[in-house]
Amino acid sequence: MSKVMTKVMSTGMNVIVDTGCANLASVKFAVERLGYQVTITDDVALIQSADKVILPGVGTAKHAMANIKAKNLVNVLQNLTQPVLGFCLGMQLMTESSTEGNCTRNIVPCLNLIPTKIEPLKAQENRLPHMGWNTLTQVSSHPIFNGISVGDYFYFVHSFAAPISDYTIASCEYGSTFSAAIAKDNFIGCQFHPERSSALGSKIIQNFLELDATELNQEQTKL
Repeated sequence: MSKVMTKVMSTGMNVIVDTGCANLASVKFAVERLGYQVTITDDVALIQSADKVILPGVGTAKHAMANIKAKNLVNVLQNLTQPVLGFCLGMQLMTESSTEGNCTRNIVPCLNLIPTKIEPLKAQENRLPHMGWNTLTQVSSHPIFNGISVGDYFYFVHSFAAPISDYTIASCEYGSTFSAAIAKDNFIGCQFHPERSSALGSKIIQNFLELDATELNQEQTKL
């Protein structure tokens, strides 16, 4: 039996939630490049039965949440018990809400999976969006970061961010310190783009696909 087939069989069914965003194909390719099978879908039954779920995102929280609501996926995503990984906007959608712009009237309710909120990135004199390679300034022992260290580079594209909180599992600095990754229970979110972060990004994806519930339960006990 080939090495690729062994990976496919050992990790079960993996799905990428079709949120209507533009980076679905690149996320799918990043998973397949590692030798794993993955399906892009908005089918409720497939998402619920998947062993691992990836929630991608590009664009605005308002547009993405509108798509998720139109596909009747809000309750589906909120009730998932298997490991779920959000990329960039997908991470932001896992929070309570996102403030798009500097006006409180522009607060977008999100999935409320991780109790933190998305705010405009306090970049100080730096230009927005925060776009390009940057280093992690703190990395927790969460299994998603096996083989990842402080100072490792990842690729970011964003103007909004989650503040540092009890749910921060990695941080980054760009004018101010923000959450590069957050997690609660089976939900994990990365502000950076693993699918665009070369070998270390691939390592994040592989760590996720090889996670088991026992690892997540043990990590949650530490928090």
